[in-house]
Amino acid sequence: MRKNTKITAAALVTGALAVGLTACGSSSDPKPAGAKADDSKALVVAASPTPHADILKFVKDNLAAKAGLKLEVKEFTDYVLPNTATEQGQVDANFFQHKPYLDDFNKKNGTHIVPVVNVELEPLGVYSHKVKSLKDLTSGQTVAVPNDTTNEGRALQLLAANGVITLKDGAGSGAKLSDIKDSKGLKFKELEAATLPRALNDVDAAVINGNYAIEANLKPAKDALALEKAEGNPYANFLAVKQGNENDPRIQKLAKLLNSDEVKKFITDKYAGSVVPAFGAAK
Repeated sequence: MRKNTKITAAALVTGALAVGLTACGSSSDPKPAGAKADDSKALVVAASPTPHADILKFVKDNLAAKAGLKLEVKEFTDYVLPNTATEQGQVDANFFQHKPYLDDFNKKNGTHIVPVVNVELEPLGVYSHKVKSLKDLTSGQTVAVPNDTTNEGRALQLLAANGVITLKDGAGSGAKLSDIKDSKGLKFKELEAATLPRALNDVDAAVINGNYAIEANLKPAKDALALEKAEGNPYANFLAVKQGNENDPRIQKLAKLLNSDEVKKFITDKYAGSVVPAFGAAK
């Protein structure tokens, strides 16, 4: 999410959203939160392409019909429009984000999106085309990090945990570049999360979100110089809706399917540790 929110930029985003949703054929009449859902209508879910849309398509192709659920997946390649579309009722739900990001988004944008059920975790990783180990990073080299508040803090915590930098006491998940106590002479470049894989040839290392790494044909479990631990990680990605729509029967059906043994096996088999399930065995 860019830090500068000019009126002209906002207008462009609004226009792009309207055009994008029209092109996708989404409902043009936003429904208020809490409105009674029509079980016969398709549930429209906004999602990032990988792994979110892949998981939803698995559910659509293999599980939804048996559960009596009509599911439609709309792909978005950024971290803003899925929440905006959900807030406005142009989609019924979204699946792409973690709680720290959502909390920050709601606070800054006055939206009312809430999580429904955790599904998976994409461990954040450090990647490089120029060094083979974090120990090879030397003074004067450049490390790129995501420029949105939550993922930048997450990236800095990962770098600190692996001895690349030292953070000031008390710097938590919202750590900023100004919270670096000792940079070891490294330079830092803030970039939009989606652009980080393309920047690998221009910087010495980059901290990249798991979904964007996978889309760029990186294998986090194999290629990352450092990778977040899954245990106790607060960055699980979840199905989310506008507040008041949590009990929509279609949402409840999808939530149950996303936490099924079949989805757990799909995630484990397909992503081989690059994406991990964020729920226990199905009940």
